[in-house]
Amino acid sequence: MKGLALVVGSGGIGKQLATDLSNSFNDLDVILCGRTKAHESFWELDIENDNSLIDLKNRIKSYPVNLRLVINATGRLHSETLNPEKRLQHVSKENLIQSFSINAFAPILLAKSIEEFIPKEALFNFASISARVGSIGDNKTGGWYSYRAAKSAQNQLLKSLSIEWRRKFPKSIITLLHPGTVNTNLSKPFQKFVPDDKLFSTERASKYLIDILINQKPEDSGKFFAWDGLEIPW
Repeated sequence: MKGLALVVGSGGIGKQLATDLSNSFNDLDVILCGRTKAHESFWELDIENDNSLIDLKNRIKSYPVNLRLVINATGRLHSETLNPEKRLQHVSKENLIQSFSINAFAPILLAKSIEEFIPKEALFNFASISARVGSIGDNKTGGWYSYRAAKSAQNQLLKSLSIEWRRKFPKSIITLLHPGTVNTNLSKPFQKFVPDDKLFSTERASKYLIDILINQKPEDSGKFFAWDGLEIPW
């Protein structure tokens, strides 16, 4: 890979992806974008803020290297006011809005912000962290209404985008990724029942995701992959 790579989201997975990409690809200028500096090359970005996305566009526009890769590694499962719902009576408009804001709206608005910089005649990857629980076909247990629905919405939005970009940018590749259960702050309150061999370190998850990305071809655009390279049903 050669060019500018943006990893959006400075949490555990995003930080690790930025580190591993920097170490693996000498010709790739890797910049971590997020609310908290966690990498040597860093741009401040609030992916939920329109003005911050405009600032991102201006930074890309003035950067001397062409855009090659964008990975959205943001997500929200819980916060001080948000918890995954176990039953219908736990669902609220506020929780739905909070979950959809970053898990569904932010990835498509990020794509909109960077679209004008996508090369027409060169390979370009846009990847986003989704989650297996966003699969409608794979939903066997229910619950987690807001998070499931928001990730499903992200999948649909980016699937539609992959069809549009296939016409505009024939060498673009959009990939939705399930990283497994990774030992980060996002999953920490829910790790109790996760077997040790199914709780991945950020290093392990990052390796899996990068391996998937570097093997993608334009005809794979719009697919939803788990960490093991197997497709997940919508």
